[in-house]
This record gives sequence, structure tokens and C-alpha cells, in this order.
Amino acid sequence: MATVPFAAKGFGMENTETQRPQTCCPIVELRQYTLHPGQRDVLIELFDREFVESQEALGMKIIGQFRNLDNPNRFVWLRGFRDMPSRAQALKDFYGGPVWKAHREAANATMIDVDNVLLLHPATPTSGFSLEGKTRPPAGSNEIQSELIVATIHYFNAPVDAAFVQFLEKIVKPAAIGSGATVLAYFATEHSENTFPALPVREGENVFVWFARFNDPAAYERHIAALTQSPRWRDENSKELARRFKRAPEILKLSPTTRSLL
Repeated sequence: MATVPFAAKGFGMENTETQRPQTCCPIVELRQYTLHPGQRDVLIELFDREFVESQEALGMKIIGQFRNLDNPNRFVWLRGFRDMPSRAQALKDFYGGPVWKAHREAANATMIDVDNVLLLHPATPTSGFSLEGKTRPPAGSNEIQSELIVATIHYFNAPVDAAFVQFLEKIVKPAAIGSGATVLAYFATEHSENTFPALPVREGENVFVWFARFNDPAAYERHIAALTQSPRWRDENSKELARRFKRAPEILKLSPTTRSLL
């Protein structure tokens, strides 16, 4: 079963279910696909048309689909589940079902590698994505999304502990908000056995991933400039980097597709 090591009292949070915001989802996949040159928009059109409602009808949640702005051949998406057993069943139903069978050749033709997948769980009981009130544009919509979603992936030599979560909530989160970010969610590696081995995940990783929203890329650049001018951010963050991190963080600058819920 999925384990949530930080799902405990503390971190300044109330412990009653009625006071917790509703968040999605207990298990999340962060999927990064490397595509053949020129094929990203082909896959996005197919995905947004055929692979959103068809997966959600089987109990999954398609949280977001994105273009990686730093890599024209990278498609990134987020998929959520209630737990690991339901993940196994939902994936079995989808990849053995009629929609995938009808479109898999077209989808696979766009792809070089689909194994860059991190399996995650919310780092605290309330740090998942809050999707209440969000509506997905309908199929065929041409609405342009101007927002930028930034995913920051920190790599550790050992599983993330509660002390780092406190560090994020005490130092990183307030600094990010103060410099213009909207912090959306944060996660740690889910170490449960992959219950659908036909789709590999990156095993042996210890990561902490947090997501932030900006109005546009220019707002993100202003955010970075503000952080670099903050002595407290530089001092505290450099100490934590030197003490805990395995390597420099991976930063994904993500532009939502037309039908991305996030």
C-alpha cells in the first residue's frame, strides 16, 4: 500500500478531515516523454482529443498536460490515482481497452522514450493539487493558456524526511510566494512497488518535487531575480543544498496545453 511518511500531526496543520482542503491525488505520476522532432503538437492534439476523458472514465485524473519550454521534443503530463491497487486496475483497463488500441500506433509513432516517470505522493496531508472549481476547456477548444507552471525536482541520497518539509514550508514556500509565485503542490517519492510493470517508473530515486504557477514566463523571470537578491534565500538555500541535495535541482518550465486542467 502507498505510504505517506509526512501524513502526521504537525507542520501547523489541523488534523480534522473537515478542515483539510480537498486535494488530488494520493498517488501522482510525473511523466516526461521524449518525442521525435516535430511530433509534439501531433501528440498533444491526439492526447487532448482522445486520452483525457477516456482515462478519467476509468478512475484516473488527468491533472495537466504541458509543453516543456526548454525542450521542443519533450511532452510532460501528470496523472493521479486514489491508491496503488486502483492504479494497477485503471491502467490495465485503459491500455487493454478500445481507445488505446484504436490510437496507440499513432501515439507511439510520435515517441522515442516514455520511461522517464516519477511516482509520487503528497509530502503532507494537504500538499496535493487543489483542483476544486477548475473546469477543463472542452475538446476542440482553441483557448490559449498564458500561464507558466514550474516543477522543481530536488534529488536526495536518502528518502526525504520531515525536517526538509519543514525547511520548505518555513523558507522556500514563503520566499516563493513573496517573489510572485503561487505554490500549487509538493510531493515526495512513492516507494511502493510498481503495480503496473508494463509502464516502467524510475526506481531507486529519492526526490522532492514542488509545483508553482506564474502568470506568464516574464513573471517567472522576475521571481528568479527577486530570489537571487534575497540574502536570506541565498544563505538558507545554499546551506540546505550543501547538506542534503544529491545534485542541482531539475527545473521544468511547462506551458499548459489547451485542455490542461492545471
